[in-house]
Amino acid sequence: MKITKPPQRSREQRRRDLLDRLEREMDIWVASADAEGLPCLVPLWFVWDGEAIWLATRPANPTGRNLREGGRTRLAFGDTRDVVLIDGVVETYDARGVPSAAAEAFREKTGWDPRADRAAYAFFRVRPRAVQAWCEARELPMRHLMRDGIWLE
Repeated sequence: MKITKPPQRSREQRRRDLLDRLEREMDIWVASADAEGLPCLVPLWFVWDGEAIWLATRPANPTGRNLREGGRTRLAFGDTRDVVLIDGVVETYDARGVPSAAAEAFREKTGWDPRADRAAYAFFRVRPRAVQAWCEARELPMRHLMRDGIWLE
């Protein structure tokens, strides 16, 4: 049986696919590192506001500390045949300082409001600076969709 592979997508189609995933997916892999370079990789719920990705986690756990202190992260979707990597800069907000629109969008999408939790949670706004997306090796040469915070044409 011969496996038929879908045709190579254009950059614009990969961008549309990425934006669709940002709207419909619930979980994203969050990679961070501490000051000594010890890596941490966890899945977190997220919401996309059209410009940035919002995450919520406890500020004292390794991911919360790394995001706050390091100020950057790599986010990822997919498996090895349909990959999305997003490198971004991070801004940290406590539960009282988070913009209400972001917190409400997070609550609406996930069904959970970290502001109402007994434990302390922080929100993290990730502004994409670089985005790569590819489906198998045939799309690797054109995998870059964003550089320096600017979508490529």
